[in-house]
Amino acid sequence: MDNKKTWFITGASKGLGLTLVKHLLAAGYAVAATSRNAAALTEAVGSDNKNFLPLQADLANDQSVAQAIQSTVDKFGRIDVAVNNAGYGTGGSIEELSDAETRASFDINVFGTLNVIRHVLPFMRKQRSGHIINISSIAGISANTGWSIYAAAKYAVTGLTDVLAQDVKEFGIHVTLIAPGAFRTSFLTADSLVITDNPIADYTAIRASHAKYATMDGTQQGDPEKAAAAMIELVNMPEPPLYLLLGSDAYSRGLNKLEQLNAAFKATESLTKSTDY
Repeated sequence: MDNKKTWFITGASKGLGLTLVKHLLAAGYAVAATSRNAAALTEAVGSDNKNFLPLQADLANDQSVAQAIQSTVDKFGRIDVAVNNAGYGTGGSIEELSDAETRASFDINVFGTLNVIRHVLPFMRKQRSGHIINISSIAGISANTGWSIYAAAKYAVTGLTDVLAQDVKEFGIHVTLIAPGAFRTSFLTADSLVITDNPIADYTAIRASHAKYATMDGTQQGDPEKAAAAMIELVNMPEPPLYLLLGSDAYSRGLNKLEQLNAAFKATESLTKSTDY
């Protein structure tokens, strides 16, 4: 294990991000981590570790992200792994969520990720090494009813990651999309989940979906401690994969999506090819 690697992690004051930070520090890595509240982050992690740099950052603000990246390089000299972990869920149909709510979701889940990538890449290109890990969701591969905006944001992360990996391969930079299933974190609480306050009675399936997820809080199958260990193992692979599903539920949903796509494409093969000259 290379304990000299420096990690930069967003959304680290709770959930999987916080668990990952604690695992890394215990293993001797240098870690810079961001939160909207640096004091809460310091309290959660502790302030007596010289290898830890807590940072307050507004991920939707390009300059705030740039400063956080620069502060990390100023302290540790480099960034080897950047983890875009910050994000939150948004529940409701498209017409139940306002333009402001929709844009806010994309600001953190998508544009925050893009801001980090934009500002960390110059350092990784210069190093000719690095690993960018984007935390999407199994909803960014196979989405469920009632989560259209969240799925749209996570699908965007999936798509940009796929192309980013191709764009930076020549620089020796690895890129991985992690698509977790349900993990026993605070993700299903009000701190990490926004549910429409404008429910429309006609959407009975959406109400049922949200009620189902509400009952899952605290009973999710995924163990965040094991997820953090898996992410560290991922970074230490000589050739890390582009896609990594985390959780047996994510694995099942991912394979089901592949089967659906395969069946749909083959069912319309003749119509698809009929448009060629």
